[in-house]
Amino acid sequence: MRIAIAGGTGMIGTALTGALARDGHRVVVLTRRPPGSVRGLPDGAEAATWDRSRPAELAEALRGADAVVNLAGASVGSRPWTAGRRREILQSRVLATSALVAALGSLPAGERPGALLSASGVDYYGERGDEELDERSPAGDPSTSFLAEVCARWEEAAAAAEPLGVRVVRVRTGLVLARQAPALRLMALPFRLFAGGRTGSGRQWVSWIHLDDVVGLYAWAAAEPSVTGPLNAVAPEPARQSDVAAAIGGTLGRPVWLPQPAPLLRLGMGRLSELLLVGHRVTPGAALAGGFGFRWPALGPAVEEALGRRR
Repeated sequence: MRIAIAGGTGMIGTALTGALARDGHRVVVLTRRPPGSVRGLPDGAEAATWDRSRPAELAEALRGADAVVNLAGASVGSRPWTAGRRREILQSRVLATSALVAALGSLPAGERPGALLSASGVDYYGERGDEELDERSPAGDPSTSFLAEVCARWEEAAAAAEPLGVRVVRVRTGLVLARQAPALRLMALPFRLFAGGRTGSGRQWVSWIHLDDVVGLYAWAAAEPSVTGPLNAVAPEPARQSDVAAAIGGTLGRPVWLPQPAPLLRLGMGRLSELLLVGHRVTPGAALAGGFGFRWPALGPAVEEALGRRR
């Protein structure tokens, strides 16, 4: 297959590019940087410049591809959620996705990629307590969750490709466990300093997935024409946040003893604390029904591998 990846230089994009190239696929990494400045691409991968203001160039990069993977968007957790930052997080996703869809629409039907795999998040479902959620569950209330609003509008922009005859898969990803994952490194830091513990009540659900399985799901969805609509990229067994804390502490050989109270987190982090305090009990119904095999289905081994400790 020939697969174009927008956002291909991020954590998931880099891992996906490497995996696809190793499997013999041709990969075009869409980047806003000059193609020659993109280093470390594997054999079988090339870089192409894309810019929302130059739709003809973007369309040319997509011409003849079998699938497009859309991972583009500003980092969610790297900076406080000021009004300007929230606007950047939302617009970077919606505008990039709309630009890709417009480029697809400008191509003749016979030269148009057959599939668009567009990233989203389990935040789509909003705060639902202990309710078990799968792809059939409705969206959360955007008025109570900023990220629920982001995901809903992100997916709406991707769905605009469906009338073009493009198979659209909306990949709702949970907490990614990987050695290079910024979220996991931040979660592990207090434990490394012997100050780790649960966040908030510890009873909020964490829908997690190992990076290997995120990559596997994107590759599977690109190759399987029957996969369409929402696809939850989460492991089969979500965990309470206290269990995640215990897994991190156990892997690092550190005590789990110092809770981080929700009021303190809200005071110090503002709306960004939503990342730590809002839970989602999401299951991968579509992946399991389609026969996808998870490499890391259990939390303990996945955390150990991601933190560099193997059983």
